[in-house]
Parts: sequence; C-alpha cells; structure tokens
Amino acid sequence: MAILIDQKKKVLIQGITGREGRARTRLMLDYGTKVIGGVTPGHGGEEVFGLPVYDTVKEAVEAHGTIDVSVLFVPGPFVRDAAIEAIENGIKLLVIIPDRVPIHDTLTIVALARRKGASFIGPNTLGVISPHRAVLGMIGGRIETAREWFRPGDIGVISRSGGMTTSLSYYLTRAGLGQSTAVHIGGDAVVGETIPEIALRFEADPQTRLMVIFGEIGTTQEENLAQAIRAGKITKPIVAYIGGRGAKAGTRFSHAGAIIEGGRGGYESKVAALRSAGVHVAQTITELVETARRIHGMEVGNNQG
Repeated sequence: MAILIDQKKKVLIQGITGREGRARTRLMLDYGTKVIGGVTPGHGGEEVFGLPVYDTVKEAVEAHGTIDVSVLFVPGPFVRDAAIEAIENGIKLLVIIPDRVPIHDTLTIVALARRKGASFIGPNTLGVISPHRAVLGMIGGRIETAREWFRPGDIGVISRSGGMTTSLSYYLTRAGLGQSTAVHIGGDAVVGETIPEIALRFEADPQTRLMVIFGEIGTTQEENLAQAIRAGKITKPIVAYIGGRGAKAGTRFSHAGAIIEGGRGGYESKVAALRSAGVHVAQTITELVETARRIHGMEVGNNQG
C-alpha cells in the first residue's frame, strides 16, 4: 500500500494547457500515474498528450465518473476558485502546486474541504510520490530522477521543504532504504494536511514501518506531532531533523511558513517537544539517515523474530 496516491487512482490536471501543466503532466504520465484528462477554461475539446481537455471540472466528472485527485497548476490568484470547483464536484484530494496563494484564499479552501470531507496538500508544494507507482505534481523534477532517486520500501517521508523531500529520499535510497510514500506538505504558513495529519496516514498504512521527517522552525506542526505521539495516536518510530537551528525570533527561514513567533515554533521548542515524545532528533542529515537505517534494521529484525 501507500498513502494518498497509487497507480489506480484517477487524476485530473487543472491548468493542463499551461507550460508547467504540460511539462508535469508528461512527468506524471511517464511515471505511470493514471491521468485521465485536464481542465482549462476556454480550451475544451483540445488534447494534451492524447488526454482530453475540458472547460470545467463538472464536464470532466461527467465524462469520467468519480475522479480521485486533482493537481492544480493554475496561477496563485486563481487557485481558490479552481480548488472550490474541484471540491464542489466531489474530488476528495487536491494537490495545490502554486506558491503565492493568498492566505485568506487557503483558509477558504480549508473550511470548504472540511465541510465536504475533502483534503489537500499545499499550497507551494512539489507534490507526492509513491515510488514506482505514481507521482502527483513535480516531485523528482525529471523522469530519470524520479525513477532513480526513489525506490519502493517501508519508510514514510514527510518534509516541509521541497528540495529536502527529494534529497532525503535520495539519501535513504542510497542507504538501501525504500519509501512507501514521500510527501512535501508545502512551505506556506497555512497548508492543507500538516505533518501530524500525514503522520496519522502513515500510522494507518500497513506498508510503512518508520517515518523520516524534515521539519523547520515556524508554525507548531512539529509540537502538534509530539502531542499526538504522547496521546498514543502515533506509535511507529520517527526520526526527525529540524532546519533553522541558528535562526533568532522573528527570523524568516527558507519558507513563508518558517517564521518564529513567541515561545513556540523555534528550534529548541520543537526539538524538546519531539524528544520528550520519543522521537529521535538528528543534528545532521547524515545522522538522520544513519539513525533511520539502524532503527529500520531493528524493526525488520523484530518482525522476523
């Protein structure tokens, strides 16, 4: 199994006729993702790589039945309307790639998704990959990288950095550790599914034995993860690295969502919370991978014994 995406789920591309939409549709198709078509208003009746283009999501649903996922490649100012259209037409998972989505627009999408029983990854995300099954978005960049740097396995990767989502998976693969799914949750201050929510998905996934997390200063996602662990909601082992160790209060680090505010969200508070919950917090990426390999070996040995 995997979380969020596999080779069977039907995927729609909103903004398929744009430059990024076309390029990443090619990546997704080449990787084996079941893309069934796309939507660009005013381009209905066209084709992209043999896929039908519709003017509306409603038309796509009428043509193909239930659609599992929509990947959005529309400009930031138009994300809200595109997301609302997808959710209102029954699509339960959105992957919102663009950055510069206004926060109040994201909050509107959050509220609607909750009411409709839907969820989304992003905004400002590279996407999601289930190695050798399917990819959503632009994670991996090129098809050669996506095929070589990610390998099937039982480690769930969660990252707040797009680059580190790929890098962590590459280092794990080099160490002989495959991934069940790798998720870049997005770098904005407000995102859809957060670290603890993705961790809960991995907790329920029988394929995943261990989670590797790249966190950052800013927001309270990592502290909330620690709270979920202490509450017994998450029991699988976790190895984490927190970026932004040298940043001071009020500093923006790397992403819009990485801003220290008050007593929470800082490096020390995140590390302390995670360690108190039993998470292995590494000081370097090398240590992160080595610790993951050691714990993974113990988990496999225990299950075989």
